[in-house]
Amino acid sequence: MPLAEGAEAPKVIIKARVRDASIPGDNPFTWKDVPTESLFAGKRVVIFSLPGAFTPTCSSTHLPGYMAKYDEIKSCGVDEIYCLSVNDAFVMRKWGLDQGLEEEKEDGSNPFNPGNFKKVKLIPDGACLFTRGMGMSCLWEKERGFGERSWRYSMVVADGKIEKLFVEGGGVVQESGPDPFEVSDGETMLKYLQSKK
Repeated sequence: MPLAEGAEAPKVIIKARVRDASIPGDNPFTWKDVPTESLFAGKRVVIFSLPGAFTPTCSSTHLPGYMAKYDEIKSCGVDEIYCLSVNDAFVMRKWGLDQGLEEEKEDGSNPFNPGNFKKVKLIPDGACLFTRGMGMSCLWEKERGFGERSWRYSMVVADGKIEKLFVEGGGVVQESGPDPFEVSDGETMLKYLQSKK
């Protein structure tokens, strides 16, 4: 069952890859454990979660929609915007580059940087820990051969607590045929945030 508004967002460790100037060659990255508390404490952030990097709706509409609304969303008192998927750090990086996101190569003020992106940051929930903690884990094994992934949703997290939650289809559906995309989009999020200004 998904967490409710007012609940604390899951406290887990995300296994990320960050740039390390001491490593030579074409792959100057090292592993970094990023506690989700470091993303949320004292901040108001937007997270949108999707079934998979490189998949059609996620790539053509969901992520691009938040990129298009990035500045407007940030102007509503939002510190960061994160996109989460149950994919590993290597896949999420390649997808971000494929989507044309600009890499942050120097500034390390965000826990995922340097080596993630300047605007929307991508969270690799490869072990599904955050997704399970949210109660958003679903199987698409028979339908798409995905195995365990995240149901599509978006939320606002304010200082570690879920302020607002938009869940597609009204709730998680296992082995769903449809992949609903009606309320977790950037425009819906922007309208909510504007209503709270």
